[in-house]
Formats: sequence, structure tokens, C-alpha cells
Amino acid sequence: MIQGLTLLFLMQLLGEGLVFWLHLPLPGPLLGMLILAGWLVRRGAVPEGLRQASGGLLQHLMLLFIPAVAGVMMHFGRVAHEWLPFLAAGIGGAAVTLVVTALTLRWMLRRSGQPLTDDVPEEAA
Repeated sequence: MIQGLTLLFLMQLLGEGLVFWLHLPLPGPLLGMLILAGWLVRRGAVPEGLRQASGGLLQHLMLLFIPAVAGVMMHFGRVAHEWLPFLAAGIGGAAVTLVVTALTLRWMLRRSGQPLTDDVPEEAA
């Protein structure tokens, strides 16, 4: 698990460094995770330590959102004043996420040869 956490932090550091040196307009952790994703695809498997570390983080993911929510609440007056863009971004983001997830699932099912219909076989009915 320590190796997995170390790999996650090193990829974040690599992303931060590249963003700083190349003056890229995106967050360093995002670039680091994209590099990690590319490495994992090339490798073809997830190391056990990384699987354990990421699984532990995902189990407690809601705890990682607390500082962000607290930060937003520090600017509650601005949020109350500009609620419409926040609402539009929330609804629009959810809609885009839903559509992209559905299209990705459809693409993956076609690629794997699975049927796209939700017909239940007669034996199961």
C-alpha cells in the first residue's frame, strides 16, 4: 500500500512539475493522473499496492470533499449572489457526465461484443 501511495504522490509531483515548467493551463494533479492512466494502459495491469491504496482512498472519498465544501462556504455570500451560474454548472456538468458515461458504456459493450439491448432471456423471466 505504501508503494501505491508513493506512486500516486510521485505522479502528482510529476504533473505539478510539468505544469510549472511548461506553463500548462491545467492542474498538476490532473496531468499526473493522466500520465498514470497512460502508464497503466501501457502496462496492462494495476499493481497490487496501487490497487490497495486507491481502493482505500475511494472508500473514504467523501472525506476528501469536506475541505472543498468548507472553502465554498467561506464565500457563501458570493454563491448566494451568483447562484444561477452555479446551478447551471451543476446541472450542465451532471448532464454532460451522464451522456459521456452512457456513450462510453455503449462503446465498451459494442467493443466487447455484448448485446446493447436490455432484453431478458426467456429462461430468466
